[in-house]
Amino acid sequence: MSKSILILPGDGIGPEIVAEAVKVLASLRDNYGLDIDLDEALVGGAAIDATGGPLPDATLDLAKEADALLLGAVGGPKWEALDISIRPEKGLLGLRSSLNLFANLRPAILYPQLADASSLKADIVAGLDIMIVRELTGGIYFGHPRGIRELDSGERQGFNTLVYSESEIDRIARVAFDIAKKRGKRVCSVDKANVLECTELWREVVSRIGEEHPDVELSHMYVDNAAMQLVKWPKQFDVMVTTNMFGDILSDCAAMLTGSIGMLPSASLDEQGKGMYEPIHGSAPDIAGKGTANPLATILSVAMMLRYSLDEPAMADRIERAVDKVLDDGLRTPDIMSDEMTEVGCEAMGDAIVAAID
Repeated sequence: MSKSILILPGDGIGPEIVAEAVKVLASLRDNYGLDIDLDEALVGGAAIDATGGPLPDATLDLAKEADALLLGAVGGPKWEALDISIRPEKGLLGLRSSLNLFANLRPAILYPQLADASSLKADIVAGLDIMIVRELTGGIYFGHPRGIRELDSGERQGFNTLVYSESEIDRIARVAFDIAKKRGKRVCSVDKANVLECTELWREVVSRIGEEHPDVELSHMYVDNAAMQLVKWPKQFDVMVTTNMFGDILSDCAAMLTGSIGMLPSASLDEQGKGMYEPIHGSAPDIAGKGTANPLATILSVAMMLRYSLDEPAMADRIERAVDKVLDDGLRTPDIMSDEMTEVGCEAMGDAIVAAID
């Protein structure tokens, strides 16, 4: 039965990188029998410009019907002056919450061909392979009450609420343990239980789930120490599981260990495995339209989609082998360029991946 994929190019470099990922999907469909249907819709700033809002009803309806979503990026300076309630990022948050995409998977993998691109010494990062499992629909980003209020003194005060229920912690912990069983069988849960009651509960629930998985080694770490350890000794980690905000910060830190944020995909899944897939690098408005963006994170997000949502692991393997071959051949976009390599643009890199697949 044909699977439906909703394409959401978004803003900034989003349309450029997504076009190359769609090129890869089309090659798999046309040449290797991948049974998919592709549709496209607006989200973020592009949707604001066209409809007045960051997540049109038509987009949300298509998203609910799709088997998987491929997103480019949202946001940019053009829309920063808008009220926070209607900025492009609200379209992304709206998709996550409406589709209940609670589990964000962010791998941080150092390709051996790019070891010199990392800002850390090669012996520190060589062989790096971390999976950060971030809770995505709860925590301080979604908690209420929130806002900006005026005190009796006349001074303004901003406030947000960090809140997690046991069930929210339980389900993200189970995702982390399930993934760890397919990897190195180690989970590090990151919290701030020494000062935040909410994450004290987090540690308690994760520990309880850990008792159900005696074959997986569970450790706990405060978030400030986790940030330090990612830079000091990153290879100690296998799977890290943490809250929405902590995961947001730590996954970007881990991304830079790999040399370029332009290489890293992500998946956001619901409880049935439906997911939205996107690169983690954002809209990069400073290079939008220049043809220099790195599409590999988006193409690798397609590989994650095939593996986690569409049950096509062999197709995912094809993409990952193609990326490996192109890097072996010395092709580099500017963000991963080094001496004696061949610099190519976004479109040429996409063409090279398709050729390597074929």
